Amino acid sequence: MAGIQPLPSDVVKLMAAGEVIDSPAAVVRELAENAIDAEASRIVIEVRSHPWHIQVTDNGSGLPIEDLRRAATSHSTSKLFAKEDLWNVHSLGFRGEALHSLSRLSQLTLCSCPQSQVNSGFCVTCDRSGRPTNTTPIAMAPGTRVTVEDLFYSMPSRQEAASSQQQLRMIQQSVYHLALCHPGITWQGFLDDHPWFTLWPGQSALHVLPQIMRRIQVTDLRETDQPCSIEGVEGKIHLLMGLPDRCHRRRPDGVFTALNGRVVQLPEVTERLLTVLRRSLPRDRYPVIFIHLQVTPHQVDWHRSPDKSRVYLQHLDDWCTAIESVIEQTLQASRIETGQNQRVTQLLQAAEPEGQYRTTPNDDQYSDTPLGLKAIAQVHNRYILAEHPAGLCLIEQHIAHERVLYEELCDRWEIVPLATPISLSNLSESQVEQLQRIGLTVDPFGPDLWLVRTAPAPLVDRDDCAEALQELSLGADLDSALVATACRTAIRNGTPLRVETLQSILNAWQRTRKPQTCPHGRPICLTLNESSLARYFRRSWVIGKSHGLEP
Repeated sequence: MAGIQPLPSDVVKLMAAGEVIDSPAAVVRELAENAIDAEASRIVIEVRSHPWHIQVTDNGSGLPIEDLRRAATSHSTSKLFAKEDLWNVHSLGFRGEALHSLSRLSQLTLCSCPQSQVNSGFCVTCDRSGRPTNTTPIAMAPGTRVTVEDLFYSMPSRQEAASSQQQLRMIQQSVYHLALCHPGITWQGFLDDHPWFTLWPGQSALHVLPQIMRRIQVTDLRETDQPCSIEGVEGKIHLLMGLPDRCHRRRPDGVFTALNGRVVQLPEVTERLLTVLRRSLPRDRYPVIFIHLQVTPHQVDWHRSPDKSRVYLQHLDDWCTAIESVIEQTLQASRIETGQNQRVTQLLQAAEPEGQYRTTPNDDQYSDTPLGLKAIAQVHNRYILAEHPAGLCLIEQHIAHERVLYEELCDRWEIVPLATPISLSNLSESQVEQLQRIGLTVDPFGPDLWLVRTAPAPLVDRDDCAEALQELSLGADLDSALVATACRTAIRNGTPLRVETLQSILNAWQRTRKPQTCPHGRPICLTLNESSLARYFRRSWVIGKSHGLEP
């Protein structure tokens, strides 16, 4: 076995380049970030594979010939000047590694024209060290064009592994992430000389996300910007969230967290928001949500991974708490905005194709009750028909009451003694542990028999208390016990109720923190605005006694 030897410098530099540029998607990401730093408003990405050929063109500020010749040399950048700047990063690119790494992994050509020199630029080809080997004047529009040919030619195994549909999806994902963070940019993609994707600009991520996830409608999303102060330092949280009763996914591919213009991995933030929305979504569904934190640069350490996707963020727990508060406020502000039945929506649109249909009552008009809902009648002993100043609502009584009871139990989970202990048989070890976990007193009472001496207060006087305890034992944590208890004790569908009781349920439901869905994630309320009904019945343009609008 040979002794320890220092690696040759060309091997060291090739290894470093392979860490910075580990995939075709990394090429697109790094070049697009440079274009954004150059204040581009239009970025065109052209891709060919077998072998990989990538070209990124932007209409940004461009580079003068002196900077263009230095751009691909080792650790050359215009964004840092001293070591203190490493902890005060204001741009997406700052290390000066990307272009130099590309020169070692591909045939690299740089073309640029400064904005001050219309149609007069230069083209530079680079050798493996990033130094220019040939410089020629060219006619081009202001901006920069970077061409990467024969990518990974110096790493044959990676070149072969990179040729897959997965890499193309990763390129798209890199672009989508940047588009969410920088919505004012037009993006165009071409694959093998054919149109691939186009993303049109907008004022915010609200206009970009429906282009990325085609089945999402703008009306299903809620957006807010909220300033916040963390340890005395000002910041901002941008939240774009799908209403949980109408907008969710089978996979967590609609959850995005971003920091200062770049989508990053913040597992603590992702875990917190999934926890917050857990009982607002249907079972086994994930939210659609984009969190973009604007943080003072000195609170962020970008030097955790070469691709800058993982960072160290100071006061992360405080940021998580602030995000949770913004989500809660957004859900509260949505109030009874709930998804219309698709068939109803289609009928209304068919009645007035050019009309705009909204399901959002105007909260400012409510006065009598928390949201101005007035119970009118019970339908099929299942639904509450209510009116509000802007139209009608249909609320399922059981799940509305279930939401009320669940939040009350979250605020106060009370365990009380049973007058007569209840015996349960054939409980597994995990079932006994679950009953003890939620605070119940459980004692062995013989072979495969246990005595339960305490129970949740809402269940103590019920005839089905033993059955309820058996159900609670099948849960996995306290929250599952809260949901099961609320569901069991809520008013059942099929129960006839007086109007006064219906109104009481409405009032309590409207005061809940998350009125859109029950704890299982089912939508509670169907809302129809009076304006939509008028359009459907062709009344929106009719005026006069003869048409039935006056007595």
